[in-house]
Amino acid sequence: MSLAVGDVALGIVSNLTKFGAFVNLDDGASGLVHISEISDSYVENVSDFLEKGQKVKVKVISIDDKGKVSLSIKAAMEKKPPEIHFTKPDLNASFEDKLSKFLKDSNEKLEQARSREKQKTKSNRSRNRF
Repeated sequence: MSLAVGDVALGIVSNLTKFGAFVNLDDGASGLVHISEISDSYVENVSDFLEKGQKVKVKVISIDDKGKVSLSIKAAMEKKPPEIHFTKPDLNASFEDKLSKFLKDSNEKLEQARSREKQKTKSNRSRNRF
């Protein structure tokens, strides 16, 4: 089987490095999964997400002139569409009621954002003390 860009294949992690993981594919080829292509979330240590000998599903994202294969685990993941929840508008509510509900919801969201920001700055201050 010859590899082409866009192919999805199964492979086994053969080596971990600080910049990614080398994966041996079923057809005998091997490629690199760069640290940025391991997960949608932030990856600081490759070993937190992968281990040697682990089976992974990868997608071929590029093959250069020298035959180096670049792979992606996150591109091979099946992505679920985001769930969207709609609420039916109250057609009988007055403008004042709708405005009041909007202001209440808006203030709650603003307070949540302020609380998150306060937590961030609080933890940053404690780390910066000497």
